[in-house]
Amino acid sequence: MNAAYIVGTFDVAELAFLMFFGFFIALVFYLNRESRREGYPLEDENTGKIHPGSLFDAGKKSFQLPDGRGTYVPEDVARDDINVPGVQSFRAAGAPWVPTGNAMKDGMGPAAWANRSKYPDLTFDGRPRIVPIAQSHELIVSPNDPQLIGWPVVAADGVTAGKVSDIWVDQSEHIIRYLEVETNSGKKVLAPMMVAVVHGNSLIAALLPTTNDDPQYIEIDAITAAQFDDVPALETPGIISRYEEDRVQAYFGGGYMYATPERAEPWL
Repeated sequence: MNAAYIVGTFDVAELAFLMFFGFFIALVFYLNRESRREGYPLEDENTGKIHPGSLFDAGKKSFQLPDGRGTYVPEDVARDDINVPGVQSFRAAGAPWVPTGNAMKDGMGPAAWANRSKYPDLTFDGRPRIVPIAQSHELIVSPNDPQLIGWPVVAADGVTAGKVSDIWVDQSEHIIRYLEVETNSGKKVLAPMMVAVVHGNSLIAALLPTTNDDPQYIEIDAITAAQFDDVPALETPGIISRYEEDRVQAYFGGGYMYATPERAEPWL
């Protein structure tokens, strides 16, 4: 009898093939279940009808949060409000929504935000990551660079919206994240650094007195001067939560489409 056979004509090679085939089928089944932990069962966009589940739908997945903040289960979080202040341009799934109110405040289109956690982003050692520069861990603006505090802020309509009253830095990345702007009405709001353009920021301009030919100011063309007073405010001075970060950045991002009526019109 040939030693390669196990039972009858069933040999080791056939056993190895069947084991691999069974493992492959189980792997496909497992990966499909893992990919369907969130967002299932499917829901019809127009009618809200829940589609029946299948064997490929997995259960809820939980995540252990850092710094002893407990466990996060995405499916147990309250759903976002879908009663948006807008109307669809035509009756079809996926049709674009036309705002009926203030799109930048209501979170429409590019001004949409996510309901992130209402606690600040943290450094590796548990400290607030984004803070005013005076509260940071030995971070300063290089003496050879413009200090920016006190510089006027010019908005999209060419009107001075206020002045820079502070700089908020990222203690993990060591970069400027926000400029704190004191508006003409006295309100202090944050503006993302990525939407700001520093004019007169050369080394010569920083060291020499300002001239009429080389004015020093911050240009933020995302919104108009009047809209700075409506920037979402912080609940706690000196601390910005993840939720507030999304709101602030969404407000300025939405301004590129909704700040003026002309921006919302098609280019062609």
